[in-house]
Amino acid sequence: MIKPEEALIKPLPIPDGDTATFWKGLSQGELLLQHCLECRHVQYYQQGMCRHCGSVRLEHRAASGRGKVYSYSVVYRAPGPAFKNDTPYAVLLVELEEGPRMISSLVGGDPERVTFDMPVQLVCEKVSDVITLPRFKPA
Repeated sequence: MIKPEEALIKPLPIPDGDTATFWKGLSQGELLLQHCLECRHVQYYQQGMCRHCGSVRLEHRAASGRGKVYSYSVVYRAPGPAFKNDTPYAVLLVELEEGPRMISSLVGGDPERVTFDMPVQLVCEKVSDVITLPRFKPA
């Protein structure tokens, strides 16, 4: 059973062997994407192999941090007590300049003014000693 005070704590990702480099990059202000050295596929979600060809020859490279809103949703009702003070907020599906899409959220802008194809720029938001989250602001 969750204690009442625990319900006010936002969940955070837990780095593992596949994602440790990704989280370290964000803590240094870089969004690292995996590039396959075999087929040149670029993937956002960190894995031990290329989702396109299955190669394990992957290399991390810093992304430009630029993208555009592919899709979005404005959240008016908090999914739990920890998010109550954040509403309304925009959840974004961002198409990165390098190709992959990633889910994130908007900072530094009015969620009511988000539009499809709106240009956005990466913001690295430190939330703990271990985790820095990738967010996006209007470009």
